[in-house]
Amino acid sequence: MRVIGVGDNVVDKYMYKRIMYPGGNALNFSVYAKQLGVEAAYLGVFGDDKAANHIIHTLNDLEIDISHCRQHSGENGFAAVDLVDGDRVFIGGNDGGVQNSHPIILTQEDLNYIQTFELAHSSIYSGMEGELHKLKETGIRVSFDFSTDYNESVLNEVCPHVDISLLSCGQLQTNEIKDLLTLVCSLGSSMAIGTMGSRGAMVFNGTNFFEQKPHYVKPVDTLGAGDSFFTAFILEYLKGKKIKVNEDQLIKQSLEAGAKFAAQTCLVDGAFGFGIEF
Repeated sequence: MRVIGVGDNVVDKYMYKRIMYPGGNALNFSVYAKQLGVEAAYLGVFGDDKAANHIIHTLNDLEIDISHCRQHSGENGFAAVDLVDGDRVFIGGNDGGVQNSHPIILTQEDLNYIQTFELAHSSIYSGMEGELHKLKETGIRVSFDFSTDYNESVLNEVCPHVDISLLSCGQLQTNEIKDLLTLVCSLGSSMAIGTMGSRGAMVFNGTNFFEQKPHYVKPVDTLGAGDSFFTAFILEYLKGKKIKVNEDQLIKQSLEAGAKFAAQTCLVDGAFGFGIEF
């Protein structure tokens, strides 16, 4: 199996300890897939500062293919993280850095390359809503992380071009989550996944709802928990589809795989470690 993250990368700058860690939804997906034993690649936009160089070196060390990435002069994307009443919270950033002035425009060469993978994963922070139809037209599966930044307009634009939609729903009640996931599938996605923080996750496959409780651990850092949950879930699901596992059983075992891996991620600083001083 081969998968690719297409879109955002950042460094998460932990202001209270002056350490920065590689991250970003699309990049995290690629790294977690590699950790789970799957061949993974990443396509995104780097700056040329210390943060960008650290991310590039990290991905090279992890043997993740970045041969189709772009690099431009300027500041790499970063998010600032601080400690507020004992919880790590995002307090700002630079809105993607050079990715803003040099957004990803997928060329035919890119698409020929992407077509060699089984799934491409992107996110709302990648600035790629207008490019998703190109991914869909390659014929491979496309997944997309909306995080909490979704509304009806965004869902209407994106869902027709996305097979698997991931949404952060910790702020919603159970009935609201079910309504949201139903809407997402009605707009074109074949599967919708809502992560609910400490309440776990919910999946709707267009027919049935499935729920998963989290694996409880004493977390070191919850950053990346949602990304790692989704990565383990979708890889388990894709593997099961190959051998024609019963759909309901497959979703249940994929949810369990996601919960297990997310718990492991919570025991690591940053999304997946590799911190350096800044």
